Amino acid sequence: MDSIRAEATREVYRNNWLTIREDDIRRPDGSAGIYAVVDKPTYALVIPRDGDRFHLVEQFRYPLGLRRWEFPQGTAPGRADLEPAELAARELREETGLTATTLTELGLLDVAPGMSSQRGRVFLATGISEGPHEREHEEQDMRSAWFDRAVVEQMIRDGVITDAQSIAAWTLMMLAER
Repeated sequence: MDSIRAEATREVYRNNWLTIREDDIRRPDGSAGIYAVVDKPTYALVIPRDGDRFHLVEQFRYPLGLRRWEFPQGTAPGRADLEPAELAARELREETGLTATTLTELGLLDVAPGMSSQRGRVFLATGISEGPHEREHEEQDMRSAWFDRAVVEQMIRDGVITDAQSIAAWTLMMLAER
């Protein structure tokens, strides 16, 4: 079966973090339509692990109007295209001050494939050393802390951790442990 194809595209909005475009499309049955797409660069999400402890960050998520706990994650400044492991190490150091001797890639996530092209690489960080964080200006309200495995799992069950990427990354880690 044929797939949807773009016939024309126009940029609707751009800033330092994303681009929004609108595509004129043709569906497999020949009918025309419009598709809006949020283009963002690939991000890295890092699960910092030290034995049975895991390091999370908490920050205010403006679109939700809430502070949320999640694993360190992000993209490179200026939408730069970094190697996934390099980006993961950068995000880990920037948000938490942690460095890892080993970064193991666990998998690939699509953020919201019905509206965004963004994908994410998930890494498990081990061999942890602590140092000062290097947070960006937008991250000035961020906090970070270590949590035992049972506490992380309870936070997920209780809706304290609701970030879909963090929960999916936790699942990837659990599957890798089997």
